[in-house]
Amino acid sequence: METIGNPWMWTGFSAIVLVMLAIDLFVVGGGKEHRVSMREAALWSGVWVSVALLFAGVLWWVLDGSAGRDVANEVTLEFITGYLIEKSLAIDNVFVWLMLFSFFAVPLELQKRVLIYGVIGAIVMRTIMIFAGVWLIAKFHWLLYVFGAFLLVTGIKMWWFADEKPDLAKNPVVKWIRGHMNVTDALEGERFFVMREHGGRMVRYATPLFLVLVLVELTDLIFAVDSIPAIFAITTDPFIVLTSNVFAILGLRAMYFLLADMADRFSLLKYGLAIVLMFVGVKMMLIDVFKIPVLVSLAVVAAIIMTSVVLSLRRNPAGQRPA
Repeated sequence: METIGNPWMWTGFSAIVLVMLAIDLFVVGGGKEHRVSMREAALWSGVWVSVALLFAGVLWWVLDGSAGRDVANEVTLEFITGYLIEKSLAIDNVFVWLMLFSFFAVPLELQKRVLIYGVIGAIVMRTIMIFAGVWLIAKFHWLLYVFGAFLLVTGIKMWWFADEKPDLAKNPVVKWIRGHMNVTDALEGERFFVMREHGGRMVRYATPLFLVLVLVELTDLIFAVDSIPAIFAITTDPFIVLTSNVFAILGLRAMYFLLADMADRFSLLKYGLAIVLMFVGVKMMLIDVFKIPVLVSLAVVAAIIMTSVVLSLRRNPAGQRPA
């Protein structure tokens, strides 16, 4: 696998991720039941974006000194474009999380623990899938066309079913867990399992919060399958693919709480995300015919997202709910 990442760069990136995860786990909210305010979510969203941009700056500086200005400009632009694509597609994760927490009536102060596990699980799953994907593409170049077609079809489906909401009560995973495990009727704080007396002995019961955790991890896996091929249209360098993905994921929890009270105002955003997927899919399918410059891709993706956000806000002004 060709990569610009050397051992020092991989070590530095790993250290940054561990430090930021430690801050998220033990500093923000102290690891206790904690209701994340809009102000706190906005602050930490800014921190995560700033760290990603600082990383891009350091990456440019390192490559400028070791590989030359042209390489530094190109690779840094690939990182920023990949980060924007993954950050944009991660918004769909947020919408699904909102739906899950709403369906199971999980209050905001109990959502933090589930989201932390969700972020960690997403990082682990995406790391495995990225290296597997890079290896497969290196061996079988034609898979790029398969990924491109998959993204195109996924984008079309997302557009077609943008306004449909799944019936979680009939979700096969939820039905299987309820059929094979004892599940409490009510939440038990932040606990995933509790002990209850049943038939004269103590029996372990799962709580509804455990069901939410399983569904969050499952949706992380599903969205990873959608979003990881998207960045392969920009670069197949495992260092850039992984770093852009992980930095986008690290800010997911803050972004969730930031959007928690405003999701209804972004009613057209899913259509924008669908167009992004279709654009990236076409770009990937044309990769050996016409290579769309990375700067053009960055501009197109940014324009699509900004347009869908502006149109959503015009359609659903502050204080109003969509019809």
